Amino acid sequence: MIRLRRDGRVHDVDGGAEGAGGDRLSAADLGAGLGERATLVQFSTAFCQPCRATRRILADVSALVPGVDHVEIDAESRLDLVRRLDIMRTPTVLVLDATGAVVKKAAGQPRKADVLAALAQAVPEV
Repeated sequence: MIRLRRDGRVHDVDGGAEGAGGDRLSAADLGAGLGERATLVQFSTAFCQPCRATRRILADVSALVPGVDHVEIDAESRLDLVRRLDIMRTPTVLVLDATGAVVKKAAGQPRKADVLAALAQAVPEV
């Protein structure tokens, strides 16, 4: 029951503005460039049904908000990042600020409105 209530909820990452223990992702970590204002990072697996829906939501948000990019990472091929960022399930979405600091996290499929609200909080000029 608790998992259902928490599923997809976007929350602040422990560690404040510096993210989880100061976690910061670079373009090299992501295999793609950072967004000008923010980056939505999605950890997925091949047979994850909610991952497909999350991909559509994040693509819509990144198309809607200028300067926000969406990067999808295959969790099975990037176990180093999964361990480093304490990713426990897929989909997991991280919201990075312009410098690559992890500021928000959602485990499970987030709602579009929640992702937009997280961006507004994480990146004040969005």
